[in-house]
Order: sequence, then C-alpha cells, then structure tokens
Amino acid sequence: MLICPTICYNKLVENKIIKNDKFRKIATNVKPDAKKRIVLSKAVTPEGVTYHIYCNEIGQIILDPHISIPASEVWLYKNTEAREAVAAGLKEADEGKVSRINLSDL
Repeated sequence: MLICPTICYNKLVENKIIKNDKFRKIATNVKPDAKKRIVLSKAVTPEGVTYHIYCNEIGQIILDPHISIPASEVWLYKNTEAREAVAAGLKEADEGKVSRINLSDL
C-alpha cells in the first residue's frame, strides 16, 4: 500500500494544512530559474490569491492558497448572527423572493 507523504506530513502540522489529499501532478521536471523561482504557469490561480508556503524535512513544498478580506469586512465573519442573516437573504434572493422598495421610505 502506497501512502501519500503529505498524509504523514498532515499529521505533524498543527493547523492541518492539508484539507484534501487528492493531489494531481500539474507539471514534471520543473527547474527553478536563476533566482530560484518556479513558474506556476500550468496551475490555475484565481485572481487575488496569495500563498502560505510550507516545506517538510525532505524538501516537499506545499502552497496553501489564501484570499484576504478587507479589515472593514472582518466583523461579518466574526458575527454568526449577521452571517446567517446574509446567507438567508442571499437564499431568498436566489429563490426569487425579492421586492422593490422605495429608498426614500427607509
């Protein structure tokens, strides 16, 4: 039985970086350039993504993608009640349960 080395690495990492162990090879024999950079041209990288980089004792590297949110919006992620209200509103809108309001009546 072959065990993915990242599974072992995952057990050692405090924050459980590996959230899915279904890796796929996206390139072979990629060499760093003169400045020790590796181009991720074959990887799909969404707009605004930054990476935390992890390396284990045998040199395997994990890129953990992150997207930052503006500090002014952090309150929503910390406020469960507000987050649930937004989710409910989005669900209602998706179901077509919307109506027009006159902004001057507010």
